[in-house]
Parts: sequence; C-alpha cells; structure tokens
Amino acid sequence: MMSQGYVWIVTDSMTNLFNSLDVKVRESMEGVLGVRTYIPETKKLDDFRVRWKRKFISDNPTLVDTNLNIFGIWAYDATIALAMAIEKVGIGNTKFGNNESNYYMPNFEKFGIAQNGEKLSEALSNTSFNGLSGDFKVVGGKLQASIFEIVNVIGNGEKRVGFWTPDRGLAKKLDTKGLMSNQNIYSSSKNDLGSIIWPGDVYSISKGWQIPTIGKKLQIGVPVKSGDNYTEFLKVTFDNNTNKTYATGFCIDVFKAVLDVLPYDLPYEFVPFANHEHEMAGTYDELISQLFHGEYDAVVGDVTIIANRSEYVDFTMPYTESGVTMVVSMKDNRKKYAWAFLKPLTWHLWVTSACSFVFIGFVVWVLEHRINNDFRGPPSHQIGTSLWFSFSTMVYAHREKVVSNLARFVVVVWLFVVLILVQSYTASLTSLLTVEQLKPSVTDVHQLLKNKMNVGYLKGSFVHEILKNLGFQEFQLKTYESPEECNELFIKGSLNGGIDAAFDEVPYVKHFLGTYTCSKYVMVEPRFKAGGFGYAFPKGSPLVADISRAILNVTQGDKMKTIENAWFKDAVCLDSNTEISSNNNLGLESFWGLFLIAGIASILALLIFVVTFLYQHKHIWLNNDPNISIWQRVCILVRIFDQRDLDSHTFKKSENKIKSSNSPHHDGDDDDDLGAVEASPGTHCPPSPFSQTESNVSIYGDFSPNTEKDVVQITNQEAASE
Repeated sequence: MMSQGYVWIVTDSMTNLFNSLDVKVRESMEGVLGVRTYIPETKKLDDFRVRWKRKFISDNPTLVDTNLNIFGIWAYDATIALAMAIEKVGIGNTKFGNNESNYYMPNFEKFGIAQNGEKLSEALSNTSFNGLSGDFKVVGGKLQASIFEIVNVIGNGEKRVGFWTPDRGLAKKLDTKGLMSNQNIYSSSKNDLGSIIWPGDVYSISKGWQIPTIGKKLQIGVPVKSGDNYTEFLKVTFDNNTNKTYATGFCIDVFKAVLDVLPYDLPYEFVPFANHEHEMAGTYDELISQLFHGEYDAVVGDVTIIANRSEYVDFTMPYTESGVTMVVSMKDNRKKYAWAFLKPLTWHLWVTSACSFVFIGFVVWVLEHRINNDFRGPPSHQIGTSLWFSFSTMVYAHREKVVSNLARFVVVVWLFVVLILVQSYTASLTSLLTVEQLKPSVTDVHQLLKNKMNVGYLKGSFVHEILKNLGFQEFQLKTYESPEECNELFIKGSLNGGIDAAFDEVPYVKHFLGTYTCSKYVMVEPRFKAGGFGYAFPKGSPLVADISRAILNVTQGDKMKTIENAWFKDAVCLDSNTEISSNNNLGLESFWGLFLIAGIASILALLIFVVTFLYQHKHIWLNNDPNISIWQRVCILVRIFDQRDLDSHTFKKSENKIKSSNSPHHDGDDDDDLGAVEASPGTHCPPSPFSQTESNVSIYGDFSPNTEKDVVQITNQEAASE
C-alpha cells in the first residue's frame, strides 16, 4: 500500500517520532505526509541540545542514538513551568492527605493528596513563558501549540512543505517574526504548499480508491457510424496493427471530462458495437439490449434518453439539449408590385414630408415675395413657383435664386433635412429591392400532412416512431445518413423525391445549421420531448449518480463550451418567426428631430421678417386717425406686403441698369429694363397699358414709389364716402 495510487497522511503522534525511527523504516515511508508541532530554531535551543548531548553520552556511553525529540523538549519546558508554579505557591504546606477515592487503583492506593494541590494546579495554568519549544501555555490542562509544520518523507529524510495554524490555514513560509505569510486570508489551497512527492514517486495526487473490476477494465460499448456521418459527435477507428479501437468526437470528449471530475479512477476501454466488416452491428436499441444482457458495462455515445430504453438500463443526466424539432428551408418573401417604391417610408412620414415641402415653399415665398422677381406675378404663377422651388430641392434642381438672408438660412437648413431624408429613402429602397427577405417555407406540421409533403429523418433514429405517430405515411418518410445527404434531399423537394422538412434531435439540427448557413435553413417549432444524449449503465449501477453529478459539474462550467467550440461551428440563427431581412420601413420617429429643426428655423425666420416689416411701417398701424379702422390698417399692410420693396438692393440694382440703358452709349439690348421688372419672369405677360401712364397701380397691383401715401389717401376717400 505504499505504491502509486495510495495516499498516507499521519498525525503529530507519529510525525514527532520520525527522527527516532530506523533508517530502513523511514525509507519505506517515502511519500508520507505528516503534521507536527513547529519548534522554532533558536540559539537557546541549540545550546540546550549541546549540553544535553554531552550529558547523555556521559551517562550512556553505549547508546548511539542521541537525538532529542519534541517530547524531551516539552518535558524540559514542563519541568521549568512546574518549578515556576511552586515558587508562586511556596513550599510551606507540603503535607499529603489520605486518598479516599472509591476507584480501584492498583499500586496507587497508598498515594496521598497534596494539601496545596489545587493552588499548584491553578498557578501552573497561569504560567506562561518562552521556552525551548516556543511559547509555553497550558489551557484546560493541555499544552497549546500555535503553529504546525507539514513535512514530506523523502528517502530517509524529510522535507518541509508548509505550515498550518487554526486561524490562518496553510502557508508555504513564515515571515521574519515567525507569523504566517498570509495573515489576513484563511487558506486551504494546495497551491499554498510546496511540491509533494506521493507514494510511488509521483507528483500527481491520486484519487484515492478505484471501482473493483476484478482485475479488468470496464467494457464500454460505443456505436459505429458509417463513413463521415456526423463524425463530429462520435467516430470509431480501428488499428489493425495493434488490434486496438480508438474513439473520438464530442461525446467522447465530454465523457473523458466527466471522468476527470470523478473523485476516483475508473479504468475503461472502448468496445465497438460492430460486425466483422467494422460496420454497425445493429440499431441503437439493439446496443442498449446488449448492455441489458451484460455484454457491456456501459454504453457511451450519441444515445438518446427515451422511455422504452430506460426500462432496461439506467441513464445519467443528459449532457446535451433535449428534444426533437423540425428544420425547413428558407424562401424569399420579397413582393414584386408596382407600388413598391412607397414601402420604404411609412404613411406618417410621407404625409409629414409633403406638408413640410408645402410649408417651406410658403416660408420662402413670404421672405422673397417683395424683393425677388422670381416669386412675383399672377397668384397662380406665385403658387406654382413656390411649390416648384420647394419640391425641386429634393433633387437639387431649383433654378430660382433666393436673395434674402433669412430665406437662405431656411433653405440651407431644409436642404440638410432633404439630404438625410433622400439618402435614407434611397438606401431603404435599394435594400427592399435587392436584399432577400427570408422566411420559413413551412411553419406547421399540419401543413406537411395536409399537402402530403415528404419529410426526412436520420437513418436508424427513434424519430421514425414519432413521425408515424404524427400521421405521416411510410411513403412520405425519407432517410438520410449525413448533413450532405439531407441537403441534397431538400434541394430536390417532394416533387422530385426529396423532402420539404427534416425531423431530428436538437444537437443534430444545430450541427446541420452550422454546416449550412441560417439563411438557407431554419429550425422551427414544434419541439417534441426527448431526454437528450446520456450515458447508459446497467440497472442499479452505483456509477449513475456519480457520473450524473460530474456531468452537471462539466456542463455548468467553461469546459463544455470549450468542447463544443472544438467540434462544432457556432450557428447563431434568428428565431423562426422572424423574417431575415436587413430593411424596415422608415418611420416618423426616426426623423422628427430633423423636421423640428427645420420648423423652428422657418418660424424664427418668419418672426424676424414680420417684426422687421411691422417696424418699417409702424406709422401705419400706429396712426391716430380715428377715420381708419384696425381692419383698414391691416388691409393697407397687406397691400404694401403684396408690392415690391423698391428700397431693396435688388430693385436698386435694376434701377441703375435702367438708367444705364437710357444713356447714349446703351445699345438697347439690356433685358433688365423696367418692363422686365414689371413683368414676372417666365409669365410672358404683355406689359400693362397703365405702365405708360401716370397711373398709381400696375397690371399686377404694384404701386408707384409713393405707394404708402397713395394707399392712405385712397383709404381716406373710401372712409369719407361711407
């Protein structure tokens, strides 16, 4: 029992005697771990050992062993403590009384009881000093040790691997003051100890005990898959030279990780469930039957936990996601129709955009009407020009110039809004017309049954019984043995002898979706109940509980994710009820901030214009003439607003050109004469017949330079006639 696989830990009653043991005995104890009281090395102790050794050799010249163990050191400290206690109590009363004990004590009947025994015991309990063994203190009649050292027997000697105290736990070293190096943290980790050599000259910790197997390993049956069919889950290879079987794959790696978590060793070997041609010797149910009849000690592989199998064997906890589900192909859901160009924007955004174009056109007309010939003319022409200008900004095709700084400010802000809106519309429309909008081709099992579509399942799987119970006919069921073969059946479709849906266990379906992109296939409901993959053992096996606990330990940690990443592609697919598309309708909630900015800029410009206009004509609405009502004053301001602002720099520039054209050097071809000013551009209206007279009003209602005076005079005449 001193060989590999065993662990020996001895207490201080034996560890304290290591120095007194024979050399051959110590050599036979290599790898033993022991705990004993720690005695610090001091000059006081060294001097005592020298004196004691000299005295011992003098009194016992024939003895060779002169080592002083801890019991001798404690005896010396105890004698010193007793002497100190007697000094405290004194030696005045040293008499002994009779022993009246009823207990039978052979050879001690004649011993008496010291009269000052209680005082001496109390004084001894209160005695404390620094002795050879360290701090000497008696509590409850027992010597208290503060620090223990842990030693490892190596050869015929020993090695200190660490220290332990009741309040601080383990530590590799003590500091210079003799205290634990990790004073603030209690440690029970083996990392806080030095390296340990265990029995058998090994550094790895043995698991302590083994399952009795009568001298042989557990025979674990594993299914054999043909070709490259789902070899990521399990693959069995044969070595004809060594006549050995090797198993790899996800299921095997999980099994090995589970065994690593067990608190004991479990020797095993894989035995393939195969015939002489190294092919699967039957179905999975037949493999479970072989376990039931004692051909195997366990079955490891992609074996699903189902009710009829659990009647014959015991399964561990599942280590994969459970259930059987349906996988179908995806189809493009794009609708081709004449009004598709309206779909990128919601109707709220369409209405808001249209109203904003009209409002911006009105604002620009108000700001430009008095100083810009492009926005003058008959009412129909002014309305058309304003709307044309506003809507043409959408494609940046507006030809009319704005001359007011306020109008320029409004147009700049509006062009920014239009830029964002147009670019977003273009991107959404492009995505709508070019990017696929995918959805499952089949969403319900009843649709498959109603249309008598073919469905597929993995060959030899228990899913066949589920499909029969759902109502599928035998001619509708197609088998496949690999993801590639399943994909080929999907490509053919039911009309060509293929399938329109496949039913399989969730782990297989996720592997299939990882092999082929989620834009091609998708997993849909319903999900039928199944237990997932588990390991099978004979009925009543004591290993089932331990393996199940170990599976929970592995699946809840990072180890499981590492194994999955090593064998499977990470398939992250959208929910089956969600259309896979990169475009959505653009709503008002995404652009209301832009419209708010444009609205504030426009209203601010209008307010500045109105305040400026009213201030320039304050003599009209502040006139104290009682003959002019408020309504008449408003009418006067409206008529003035409808006329040109001849004080504007634009008309002053035109007037200068007219004067220049009347000069002797003018060639008569200048288009910017007075007639051009009177007539709105683009209307091709004849000049007013009154323009050649001294009439106050032109054909478009424009007043002469004395507009305000004439309007007030006309208004007074109208008031007098009334």
